[in-house]
Amino acid sequence: MADGRSRGAVPRRGRLGRTAKMAGLGARSGRRWATAKARQVFADAERAEALDAERELRTAADVVEVLGNMKGALMKIGQMASYLDVGLPEATRTSLAQLQANAPPMSPSLAESVVAAELGAPPSELFEAWDPVPIAAASIGQVHRALTPDGRACAVKVQYPGVAEAIAADLGSAKLVFRALSVLFPGLDPAPIVEELRQRLTEELDYEHEASNQRLFADHYQGHPYITVPEVYDDLSSARVLTTELATGATFDEVQGWPQDQRNRVAETVYRFSIGSIYRLWAFNGDPHPGNYLFGPDGSVTFLDFGLVKRFSEDETAQFERMLTAMVIDRDIPRFRGELVTAGLLPADAPFSDDEVEAFFAHFYEFVLTDETRTFTQEYAAAGVRAIFDASGEHAELKKVLNVPPSLVVLQRINLGLISLFAQLGATANWRSIAEELWPFTDRAPSTPMGYDAQAWRLSLQ
Repeated sequence: MADGRSRGAVPRRGRLGRTAKMAGLGARSGRRWATAKARQVFADAERAEALDAERELRTAADVVEVLGNMKGALMKIGQMASYLDVGLPEATRTSLAQLQANAPPMSPSLAESVVAAELGAPPSELFEAWDPVPIAAASIGQVHRALTPDGRACAVKVQYPGVAEAIAADLGSAKLVFRALSVLFPGLDPAPIVEELRQRLTEELDYEHEASNQRLFADHYQGHPYITVPEVYDDLSSARVLTTELATGATFDEVQGWPQDQRNRVAETVYRFSIGSIYRLWAFNGDPHPGNYLFGPDGSVTFLDFGLVKRFSEDETAQFERMLTAMVIDRDIPRFRGELVTAGLLPADAPFSDDEVEAFFAHFYEFVLTDETRTFTQEYAAAGVRAIFDASGEHAELKKVLNVPPSLVVLQRINLGLISLFAQLGATANWRSIAEELWPFTDRAPSTPMGYDAQAWRLSLQ
C-alpha cells in the first residue's frame, strides 16, 4: 500500500472515521432512492420494477463493500444479516452471502507476524508446511491451512491486528451500529441484535476461551456417528491464534444442490446437535451461520467456530423445560403464561389475553407443536424474523412490554439462524418426534435411522 500499512490490518481511525464511512453509505443509499423514484415517475410498470432492482443491487453492493473491508462489529452485522436474510430483497441476500466465508483477507506477511508474536516463532519454524493464502476470512480473523511438525493437517485461525480496538470503537457508538442495521433491515428494531453483538464479540476476541468451548463439545461428542468437532492443538494456540484439526466436507452452498433426502439428513444432524447440546450438555454454540458447518453425504456434519458458546445454568434449563412442557406437551396456556412471568419475560399485569399471548409465542414453538412431518419454508422463516424484530407488526403492543432475559436472547438467535438454514434446505422431518428423543423430560424411542445410530452411540458410552 502507498502509505506503508500492511493490507488487512484494521485501520486505527477510531469511531469518527468509521462513523463517517457509515454516514457516507447512508447518504449514497438515500440519493440512489431519490433518483430512482424520480425516474420511475415517467416509467412504465416493467421499467419501474427494473429501476427498483437496479437500486437494490447497487445499494447491496455498497453495504457489502463497506462492511467487508471494515471488519470487526460492522462486518459481523452483515454476516448476521446474511443468515437472517429472509424478507430482504434478492439483491441484498445475494450480496450479503459473500460475507459468510469470503471476507477480504490480510496480507501473508501480516498474518505471519501475528503468529510469530503470539507463538514465539514464524509459521515456517512452527509448522512442517504453511499455506500463506487463507482458506477462509471472516469478521475478526482468517484461517490458514498448515501441517503440524508431526504431519497432521491443521487449520490455523489468526486474528486481525487492531480488530479489538475497531470493535470497541464500533460498540462505543450505538448510533453507528443502528445506522448499519437501518440500511439492511428497514423498519425493524435492531436493539436486541446490537446488545447481543456487544456481548458475543467480547467473547469471540479471546481464542483461548474459544478453545475451551471447542474442547467441551469435542469431548462430549467424541465418537458420535454423525457429529464431529475438530480437535484443538493447544501447543500451537494462544489468545489470538487458534490451531485445530483440519476439517473437510461440502459447504452449505454445495449442499443446496444435493437431493432432498440428503439435505434432510444433514438438517436432522444439525437439529440433533442443537437440541442435544442444550438439554444434555447445557450449552450451545450460538453462531449458527452457514460458514460454520461442513457436510457429508451420509448426513454427517462437522461443526466449526465456537467463539460464542452459551452455557446454561440448571435453573435456566429447568425453566426452558417447564415452558416447553406447558406450551407443547400439555398445551396449558395459563400455566405457560405463568412460566413467562416467572422467567421475567412478561409482566404479571400485562393487559393481554391468554389467546393473544398464545398467538404471539406459538410461532416460536410451531414446528414442534404437532407430532407430524413438517417442512421448513422461507415464509415461515421470514415470519420468525418479523415476529421478533418488526416493531410495527401484529403483536407490536405486546412486544413493548416484553423483557427478554439474556439466556432467551441467545436461544432465539439459535432458533432464527437454524430456521433460516433449514428453510434454505427445504428440510422436512417430524421435528417433534426427534425433539422428544432428546428432551430429557420425554425421552422418546428413536424415530429415524439416525436416531437409532445415536442411541447406540449413547449406550456405548455407559
